[in-house]
Amino acid sequence: MTRSLGDGCGCFPTGRHYPGIAHLLKVAIRGLAEGFAQDMAWEEMDVALLDVETTGRDASVDRVVEVGIVVGRRGDVVARYNWLIHPGMPIPPEVIAIHGITDEMVKDKPRFEEVATEIGNALRGCVPAAYNALFDRAFMQGEFARAKAATSGIPAMARDVEWLDPLVWARDIQSDEKSRALGDVAARLGVKLESAHRASDDAEAALRVLFALGKDPRMPRAYGALVQEQRRLSQAQADQRRMWRK
Repeated sequence: MTRSLGDGCGCFPTGRHYPGIAHLLKVAIRGLAEGFAQDMAWEEMDVALLDVETTGRDASVDRVVEVGIVVGRRGDVVARYNWLIHPGMPIPPEVIAIHGITDEMVKDKPRFEEVATEIGNALRGCVPAAYNALFDRAFMQGEFARAKAATSGIPAMARDVEWLDPLVWARDIQSDEKSRALGDVAARLGVKLESAHRASDDAEAALRVLFALGKDPRMPRAYGALVQEQRRLSQAQADQRRMWRK
């Protein structure tokens, strides 16, 4: 029988069982959000799936124009949040063509620093997640840093916390498929995506994709094992993409 490192089987490599030492054999797993046990089922936790729409792709110079957060637990949506945000810079026409958010739509909306506390509160107490998480995470960390907003106790803003990423799992579980774009992955799983490239709609679809992929036996049920395996897959996928570029 195969066991995860977090199972704490109470066995030495010989296979002989030694009662009472399982707690000593548990392996510390990097990337877990504080306050969540590694052996807890991740689907039982509050997972905050975040999506941002922006003025471009470079988090160092571009800005967020919309934030959507959808919180799920046990396969259901338990909360939805959405903010349109004035980016303090013009939105390029080629970007408007993607998400449809215009300068007119955001001209009277708050700047990020005005809603940073609200956004932080929506993420507080939740395991963070995003589809292609590196993108959304980079923008959120940049915006919170510029806003000089307090981030204590917000797992999504902790630098050592791994965000759950449905894209990593879609690349593995749907490896025979050519496209792993959110809309295509969602369609194959029977998940509806009402308005692609709008933050809340993308966030909800991505959350439902995460729960749908979670039914596959290749996704661990325990939070710690899930994070550990996702880190391994992410590295393997990154290595593979680097080989393709050569």
